[in-house]
Amino acid sequence: MVPDLTMRGQDDPHGRTLITRPPTVGQLAARVHDLAARPDGWWPLAGFGTVPVSIPLDEVDGVRAWLATWPPGYRTTVHVHGKTRVSTLVAGELAEVVIAVDGVTERPLKANRVRVHGSRAHAFTNPGPAYAVTLHA
Repeated sequence: MVPDLTMRGQDDPHGRTLITRPPTVGQLAARVHDLAARPDGWWPLAGFGTVPVSIPLDEVDGVRAWLATWPPGYRTTVHVHGKTRVSTLVAGELAEVVIAVDGVTERPLKANRVRVHGSRAHAFTNPGPAYAVTLHA
């Protein structure tokens, strides 16, 4: 008898539903890093209005990505993400306000550094005079 083996990436020959795992933080970070290195693919899509604009980009290996623009002076409401996300600031200025049991901290986001956003309460503000542009996965 030949053992029943299923190779990774192939459908199950028995018709069972295969469980897909969510992308790891490393996969999310790599996706955002790769996108940031190729602005010709997404920069023309950026929208600059009086409210933030979120533009879906492509999905690669189960990692969905999007582009966001933030008008000067804009502040989000405090929110919590249901799952881990990552982002990177590619233009302008953004600050993150994190609310935790030990207090509230506000820190500027550094350009071209991937930031991991877990399940904590936070908000973003654009303190700068120009639009901020971020990439997310």
